[in-house]
Amino acid sequence: MIGESVADLLQDAGFAVDWVQRAGSAETALATHDYDLLILDLGLPDQSGLSLLRTLRSQGQNLPVIITTARDALTDRVTGLDAGADDYLVKPYEIEELLARIRAQRRRQAPHASQRLVWRDLALALDTHQAWRAGQPVTLTAREWAVLEPLARHPGALFSRAQLEEKLYSWSDDVSSNTVEVHIHGLRKKLGSAFIQNIRGLGYRIPLE
Repeated sequence: MIGESVADLLQDAGFAVDWVQRAGSAETALATHDYDLLILDLGLPDQSGLSLLRTLRSQGQNLPVIITTARDALTDRVTGLDAGADDYLVKPYEIEELLARIRAQRRRQAPHASQRLVWRDLALALDTHQAWRAGQPVTLTAREWAVLEPLARHPGALFSRAQLEEKLYSWSDDVSSNTVEVHIHGLRKKLGSAFIQNIRGLGYRIPLE
């Protein structure tokens, strides 16, 4: 019940979330998909979360991991961090704190990258999901941000529709054939038609200049 609730809240915040309940399923998911972060409970039914974490680290998996657990003893926290966790959050917690810790881990993934992108008269705060055009705030939906953020973090890089769909959908979601195009259209209306380029047959990008 907690897992389902957390997954729903993260989706409401604009993240695409895949939720599994066993360590074996997590290993399969991590071997076949690219993820930005893993939120790991320690009380898994088929093996301990710490065992899974140690296995991932021994395989060279550097994915940021946040442990969320009711185990609040100092020895538990030290053991979790020493096993390879990047953060340790004790239940019960507020979703706002989990979101803040997720943002912190994503900043650490690119410590030298600017959290503000300025392009012509547009400014984007990548850590707070705020946007301004000609100094005026622009309100974007969570899914518009999900499409915009990878493009903004990697100007000049091409993203296919399938790659952007991964930022929008979880496994259990029905994928609409034109959802990416709808959000691109919404972004262009709010930010300007020249902000996002469509390279026919290849995908979308934000131009370098």
